[in-house]
Amino acid sequence: MSPLAAATPVSERLHALDAVRGFALLLGIVLHAIMSFVPVPRLWFIQDTHPSVALGLLSFTIHVFRMTTFFLMAGFFARMSFHRRGAWDFVRDRLQRIGLPLVIGWPIVFTPMALIVIWASSLANGGPTSGARGWPPALPNFPLVHLWFLYVLLELYVAMLLLRSVIAWLDASGTLRTVLDRLFAWIMRNPLATPVLAIPIGIAFSLDQRWITAMGVRTPDQSLVTNAQAWIGFGTAFGVGWLLHRQIDLLRLLERRWFPHLLLAVGLILINFVLSGVTSSAPGAPRLPLSSATLRLVSAILYAPAIWISTFAVLGLALRFMSGFSPTWRYLADASYWLYLIHTPIVMALQVAVSQLDWPGPIKFAIILVVALPPMLASYHLLVRFTFVGVVLNGRRAPRETAPAAAVTGPAVP
Repeated sequence: MSPLAAATPVSERLHALDAVRGFALLLGIVLHAIMSFVPVPRLWFIQDTHPSVALGLLSFTIHVFRMTTFFLMAGFFARMSFHRRGAWDFVRDRLQRIGLPLVIGWPIVFTPMALIVIWASSLANGGPTSGARGWPPALPNFPLVHLWFLYVLLELYVAMLLLRSVIAWLDASGTLRTVLDRLFAWIMRNPLATPVLAIPIGIAFSLDQRWITAMGVRTPDQSLVTNAQAWIGFGTAFGVGWLLHRQIDLLRLLERRWFPHLLLAVGLILINFVLSGVTSSAPGAPRLPLSSATLRLVSAILYAPAIWISTFAVLGLALRFMSGFSPTWRYLADASYWLYLIHTPIVMALQVAVSQLDWPGPIKFAIILVVALPPMLASYHLLVRFTFVGVVLNGRRAPRETAPAAAVTGPAVP
């Protein structure tokens, strides 16, 4: 461990994690902008006339680690907020920052999204995907769309508070919690930490006949009943984040191991990408001589550790190179929540608009981001940052905010 890493105070490590949570949400915008270019038929509501294997690889890479990183940061900052606020203020804060945006935001974003899908239906390669439900949906089916993460966060908060209450009641002396902390620290210090953490989600992948490697952990975006795979994958990540905050010095291990984690992550992602079959969609590409059952098992064995290795690589990179306070990253971390909430209809409309143009896919993808991001950032700065909307999403702030001297507060979600 470098002397610099050993001397890094907790507050500076939190600056790095604040950057990670903003990065995770901003990557979601990039991911959705890519989806129409991924060379997998009927994966998105519209298929661009110029799919790109390179963009397919970028989409695949983001899918591997983004949501696990997202929920790990959610668990980490949830425990920090819980102990800073107390139980009842924590519940009120989560209902304001998570529940209220879900209830108010869903009809605002879903209506234009539905209209854009109708617009795409007029094109030969557009319209509802094969897995889309009818309207109105029969409960518990419900199109949570990209806001499903808010719904799952609320579920995880409730589950963690109940579990914590039960453990505190059964373990009044604290002995059990001490044992759990020691076990978690032993796992994190072990070189085989990532395969151990990958066991639950790997089993879930191997048993799920509907699992698609290219999409990672199956998201519960079409139902109010969260599927078991999402509970296992995202719940494990949330729990790891909660336990990391109990022993925050374990972050130094991730910082120290960022390079081997990065090398392993790159190798596993490339192998899994080939196994996913995305490359076989290209004309003349060879197909793997494996049965679907064998391929799913091999993919599960390799994909599950890739999730955790790449997640730890991202965290380690941030802790190593982004520990200092950055006004730019702090601004983007604050803005990322709003940008993610509003981006989908904007990105979808631009995808339909460029889908029939005879231009290379990467060029059209870049145009979508260049056109979408400036007005979205402007809307945050003018309509959100110092208004009641910003208070709901990110809490109150002074008009001329300086670098925080202690713990980062930031937005409610990573």
